[in-house]
Amino acid sequence: MAGFLGGALPAATGKRRRSVLERLTGLAGAGRDPADTPARPRRKLNEWVLHAPQTLRALVRTDEIWLVVLAGLVGLAAGLCVTAMGLVTQAMHQLLYGVAPGERLSGQVFVDPWRTAGSLLVGGVLMGLSGFALTRWWPRRTIDPIEANALYGGRMSLTDSLIVVAQTMLSNGVGASVGLEAGYTQIGSAVASRLGRSFRVRRNDLRLLVGCGAAGAIAAAFNAPLTGAFYAYELVIGTYSLATLAPVVSAAIVAVVVVRILTPELYGFDIQLPTAIAAVDYLPVLALGMLAALVGIAIMRGVTLTEDFFRRSRVPTWMRPAIGGLCVAALALASPQVLSSGHAALQVTMDAPYTLRHLTLLIVLKALASAISIGSGFRGGLFFASLFLGALLGKLFTGALALIATTQAVPPVVGALVGMSALAVAIVGGPLTMAFLALESTGSLPLTVAVVMAAAVSALTVRRTFGYSFATWRFHLRGEAIRSAVDIGWMRNLTVARMMRRELRTVQADTTIAAFRRDFPLGAATRVVVLDRSDRYAGIVLVPEAHAPDMDENTRLTDILHYAADMLLPQMTIKDAVSLFEQAEADALVVVDGKDSRRVIGLLTEAYALRRYSEELDRRRRELSGE
Repeated sequence: MAGFLGGALPAATGKRRRSVLERLTGLAGAGRDPADTPARPRRKLNEWVLHAPQTLRALVRTDEIWLVVLAGLVGLAAGLCVTAMGLVTQAMHQLLYGVAPGERLSGQVFVDPWRTAGSLLVGGVLMGLSGFALTRWWPRRTIDPIEANALYGGRMSLTDSLIVVAQTMLSNGVGASVGLEAGYTQIGSAVASRLGRSFRVRRNDLRLLVGCGAAGAIAAAFNAPLTGAFYAYELVIGTYSLATLAPVVSAAIVAVVVVRILTPELYGFDIQLPTAIAAVDYLPVLALGMLAALVGIAIMRGVTLTEDFFRRSRVPTWMRPAIGGLCVAALALASPQVLSSGHAALQVTMDAPYTLRHLTLLIVLKALASAISIGSGFRGGLFFASLFLGALLGKLFTGALALIATTQAVPPVVGALVGMSALAVAIVGGPLTMAFLALESTGSLPLTVAVVMAAAVSALTVRRTFGYSFATWRFHLRGEAIRSAVDIGWMRNLTVARMMRRELRTVQADTTIAAFRRDFPLGAATRVVVLDRSDRYAGIVLVPEAHAPDMDENTRLTDILHYAADMLLPQMTIKDAVSLFEQAEADALVVVDGKDSRRVIGLLTEAYALRRYSEELDRRRRELSGE
């Protein structure tokens, strides 16, 4: 036992020897004289609960095999969370709408209008009141996996994420036109973040675990491990490398195994696909990809306009979800397929011989229902809504093409699957994610080739005309310059305050050139900071310029000041600092505590800032490559 604890126990010297428990916990036993114990900070109880034993932490930090094991635990947790959320929302649909076991809400031919209106109204009131209460007593903004990995090194709040999950289940459970996928990834990634912090993993490993949580969640949601893995790579981790392959795939596979054991129902599409796709059909497929991108942009804009409409209205915040719920209930009178996420409606769409008019009506109704649900305050995402809308768009496109084509048109089922993937790429992002979803759902390689082509065109069109997915578009509206989950948080952490040099020499602005030359001979310094009579920043004097032969010795320094209006602030990031250097065309700038006070606290050179920037970039490159 002594060897296990790291050495022999000390011999008794008149003081009671501490027990093994005391050595492990650092707590003194009853009856111990406080004077015999050196003062140490008291640790909180939750630190012992939320941090893994040191031996396990060391294993995870030093051996990547144990990191893979930890990723498997993340996948296990993600699979359990996805299963639980699905069962809860299905139970709510059965209770509120009378849906039979094994059926889904969006697959109903008819729903009772009063039940629908009552469920969405009560659910909207609960959403509004909960949002009002959170704004007043828990005024914190929830960080999602993409933002966490881009800015905060993978740190997410489990408490905030549980609130999001509860609101998402409430929204979907009462029938609002939102999906659960956002809640799936939120809780999966948050659990992974909490687990990673309990093991005190490195920043890059924590970001990887957050991606594992998202991979497990999406893999469990669609019974598709490759889809979940590439969702993590493209949307949450931001890049692919061999070093991240084993953990991400392990999490996805474990999550799928959990779901298959707990809910063994099949998730794939039960449809008949052609064995091959003619070469002439690829041109319409590319056109469908471009059309899906434009429709996706319109949907994202529509959600923003709906949010802005509710924001500008005089309706109190807590009442907006209730009004939105009643609007969705009215749309459901025309077609119950607009309710909830639309899993069953998607299967029906693949098989049903809808007319072009009916397809157009369904697209408009579902797009309106989703925009109103999110815009009014219900919580959820557009992942599955984009799949459903894309399938409708694909069938509409192929149906319209059949009316004007002189040769055999693209099969409607192919158009539905291609449109489904292309529209999801436009809204959610992740071309390879959607390609693998099509492959794992249908098992058709020819179809997957067509999906990859349409997804590439859709992604290119959105990037050139709009530039954002739905998640990054909402970041943009908030003022965050995030285009992906690639880690740029280090750029924010590398501030001017961390890089500046505090030791600098100053001189008063009314000093003459003669006095300046005496105090600062050539070679003593390159530049000197000048202060006014109130010790506020006035500018910078270049020492070689002050020693120029044609300079009058009676001239004051105020006549040769540079960069008087150009100052750095300590909270500026390295990106802001480099930009200011370029604008001022300066080699060095002073750092002041504020633009109003102008108290000089340091100096930063452009050369040092660029060197630190280059060092951090090289460090991130080595981390990504697994060096």
